Amino acid sequence: MNKKITAIIKGASVIACALVLCVTDLGSLRVQAGQNVPYETYTYDYYEDIKYTPAAYVPDGAVTGNQMGCGSFLSPQDLNTDKEGNVYIADTGNNRIVVADPSLKLVRVIDSFQNQGVEDHFSSPNGVYSSSNGNLYIADTGNFRVVELDARDNLVQIIQNPKSDVLEEGYVFSPLKVAVDYADRIYVIAQNQFEGIMAFDEVGQFIGFTGTINVQITPWEIFWRRFSTREQRARQQLFIPTEFTGMEIDDDGFVYATNVDAEGEQSVRRLNPSGEDVIQQGLVPLSGDLTWRLTGTYSGASRIVDVVVRGKGIYSILDSARGRIFTYDHEGNLLYIFGGLGSQEGTFTTPTAIDTIGEEILVLDANKNLVDKFKPTNYGSLINQAVGLRYDGDETQAVECWQEVLKLDSNFELAYVGIGKSLLAAGQNREAMDCFKIGNNKQYYSIAYKRYRNEILKDNLSFILTAVIVIVVLILVWKKGGKKLILEKIRERRMNHV
Repeated sequence: MNKKITAIIKGASVIACALVLCVTDLGSLRVQAGQNVPYETYTYDYYEDIKYTPAAYVPDGAVTGNQMGCGSFLSPQDLNTDKEGNVYIADTGNNRIVVADPSLKLVRVIDSFQNQGVEDHFSSPNGVYSSSNGNLYIADTGNFRVVELDARDNLVQIIQNPKSDVLEEGYVFSPLKVAVDYADRIYVIAQNQFEGIMAFDEVGQFIGFTGTINVQITPWEIFWRRFSTREQRARQQLFIPTEFTGMEIDDDGFVYATNVDAEGEQSVRRLNPSGEDVIQQGLVPLSGDLTWRLTGTYSGASRIVDVVVRGKGIYSILDSARGRIFTYDHEGNLLYIFGGLGSQEGTFTTPTAIDTIGEEILVLDANKNLVDKFKPTNYGSLINQAVGLRYDGDETQAVECWQEVLKLDSNFELAYVGIGKSLLAAGQNREAMDCFKIGNNKQYYSIAYKRYRNEILKDNLSFILTAVIVIVVLILVWKKGGKKLILEKIRERRMNHV
């Protein structure tokens, strides 16, 4: 269907659904997109067109190492928070780990530890992770090892030089990122390791790879490779399994991992304990921006470098190529996009890591050597609340939040879908159909339509049965004598006419 015609139909449906939901004057309170922030906030609609929205998050200050009280950062590469909100920064260029409290005030600096009675130091630590038991894991890249420290910074173990039949001879273990699940299994993203994420047990024994991504080769590519030289085949990196860039572990032990995806279709995965990707996909691919230029500041495809799991099924991924933050719900629906490149507060030059303290988002910038903070607006907070309530099964409260979202942004499709799901659960199938139509959700529209159809049939069943019986009786009468009687009447009229 032509998009313009569809837009007209959609506009009429908006009015109908607004009357059903008693949401009046939608959009009259809408906040100007990008107001008072150095970037635009937007999302993609069903047709993958950009839709600008009110700001979901706004800058809330930036903290440097000097402001924190530990001296300047130097090319920091990773950031992680624990359940109390304490912040751990891998200050890579300074060969140290910086620990701060939730207000980003310095707690301590870890630049050495005792290793069998000898003072040991880090070398270019690229990753840091605080486990649920309070232990700290450092991807000590320059020393080719992972270091585990307890809550008092005492050495627990060192993981280095793993041995296995699945590792090639002479393999050099160079960890970049590290994460730990509730069972103390250790996951490591290693440099130049394309087989997947390396997994270790609680005592540091290598147990295999998880989340291996194989790039599919088309028949045309196979044909082309048959006529390629050895040097040309060596340069065809698209046929090498994808390299992971960042990871986070949720409360259920699922590993969220970002990757450089050759096809540009999916840049984040949710891996179960078997290493299978079980992430749910929404209408928009989980790959960052859908459209981009070939030249200029924002040229090229998105490069997703990190992910943070924010609870209630919400997660955000960080795009280092454009400085964007993309946020999704547990069903893979895109909630909002914000951020950008630049020198202003709230924009980035080289964003490398993302994490959260409550609803506040923290982003580490390796070039500016600081931590940027972002706080939610009323619009962003309402979306977060609505998704969280829906995740918990509280439909009534979720609808109230979605209705408030629509007052700020009448084009937010997911709000209509959320309201439609609530109406569907309440048995208001006709009203739910209107909402799913506006939200462009074919799956749930089909469900609502079938239920509404069955509802109509049920309500009119007695009338339908009566009509069927009457028709059957008339047919029987016709067959037994009705036809003969009519023919006799016709003859009688003819005789009378004569």
